[in-house]
Amino acid sequence: MKMGYDNDKYLRMQSEHIRQRIAQFGGKLYLEFGGKLYDDNHASRVLPGFQPDSKLQMLLQIKDQVEMVIAINANDIEKNKIRGDLGITYDRDVIRLLDIFRGFGLYVSSVVLTRYAGQRAAKAFQERLEGMGVRVYHHFAIEGYPSDTAHIVSDEGFGKNDFVETTRELVVVTAPGPGSGKLATCLSQLYHEHKRGVNAGYAKFETFPVWNLPLNHPVNLAYEAATADLSDVNMIDPFHLEAYGATAVNYNRDVEAFPVLVAMFEKILGQCPYKSPTDMGVNMVGNCIVDEEAVKHAAAQEIIRRYYAAACDAKRGKGGEEPVRKLELLMRKLGVTENDRPVVAPALELAEKTQKPAAAMELPDGTIVTGKTSALLGASAALLLNALKALGHIRDELHLISPVVIDPIQHLKVDHLGNRNPRLHTDEVLIALSISAATNPTAELAMEQLAQLRGCQVHSSVILSAVDENTFKRLGVNLTCQPRYKG
Repeated sequence: MKMGYDNDKYLRMQSEHIRQRIAQFGGKLYLEFGGKLYDDNHASRVLPGFQPDSKLQMLLQIKDQVEMVIAINANDIEKNKIRGDLGITYDRDVIRLLDIFRGFGLYVSSVVLTRYAGQRAAKAFQERLEGMGVRVYHHFAIEGYPSDTAHIVSDEGFGKNDFVETTRELVVVTAPGPGSGKLATCLSQLYHEHKRGVNAGYAKFETFPVWNLPLNHPVNLAYEAATADLSDVNMIDPFHLEAYGATAVNYNRDVEAFPVLVAMFEKILGQCPYKSPTDMGVNMVGNCIVDEEAVKHAAAQEIIRRYYAAACDAKRGKGGEEPVRKLELLMRKLGVTENDRPVVAPALELAEKTQKPAAAMELPDGTIVTGKTSALLGASAALLLNALKALGHIRDELHLISPVVIDPIQHLKVDHLGNRNPRLHTDEVLIALSISAATNPTAELAMEQLAQLRGCQVHSSVILSAVDENTFKRLGVNLTCQPRYKG
């Protein structure tokens, strides 16, 4: 994929802009971090060159000023809410984030249990955190939030929340996912800081939509695609237009909430430091695009991928038809269709030819390889081996895995584990390949190519099993599937 984004420039600009915002508020800033802080794969797909951990790397440039606070909704702990992209519960993700941040040398001072009401699972989680040496604070549900500002900004509202003790200039408030209470945590802290006579400010770091790109820029439309199930829409920020006579892009929830935020700021600080929702942001992403066409192409491809994901979810009964229709409208707005993904036609043509499931992959140099269903291998497993051969410049007729390795695996599957299908899945073929690599230099060469699969595009003519989907995800492959089951 052609690079379209200057990641180094982004790291420099973003860290400097945050330093300026800290200075604006007299040396203490609560920064609400929206989206993924550590593994922003959406941003890396729509902005080729943006690294998934760029935001974390940016914070590392000013890490001596940074203090991390993680917010998690106590009700989400009780309900075992799952983070969809990783398949783990929110409380497990908090532990994961703690380990990641600390592993990079960032100071994580505390965890805030928001909407706390003594939930049993939340209490158990608190004990676990405290056993790890993490301070835990409680914030409570406030009646009338967010509209009853007089009650919220009072001793009976924010005043009842625990004050989170912080010591550094920049307090980054992050969370495992939406609805965790990041904004309320920041505002509650401002209330308590103000009562203590401390000057502190608030800002928001939300990567998308990109405020200084056009409303219908493919990157901003790709954000609408990513939130199709939430009914978020991008819009011109009317407050920014009125205040400055200039257009800026924001999204509906921030625009709708802004008058309430203004009222809260006025009660806490005496005046609101911002004239628009866009003013609250510190996002420099739009200033670091170096190849407009490469970025537009990548964003269009992301929308097509989102369409296939929504269509498959609808087919599985995991999602409705409304997100699919919204994504169809976004594709129409950009003038693309579901067939404008280079790997779709080769996969479908091979499936039509063989009358069996097939798959295709686009390699980093643009080469397309395919995989078909055989007696030994499923289409995805065959595709993996063919891709590794192509990347390692290994002749197609050479066998990477000996039948001596494959036969015992099939015997185990069918005769002992009760599987009707003897064909190897992707995870099984990788294990077989790794075993073969111990004695076969060609198999070892193929194994060495696995890292090159990250970022490659794959399309399957049928919905894949969870095993194959997870294997592709772990390899970093961008997978789409035709929304139909194997016949």
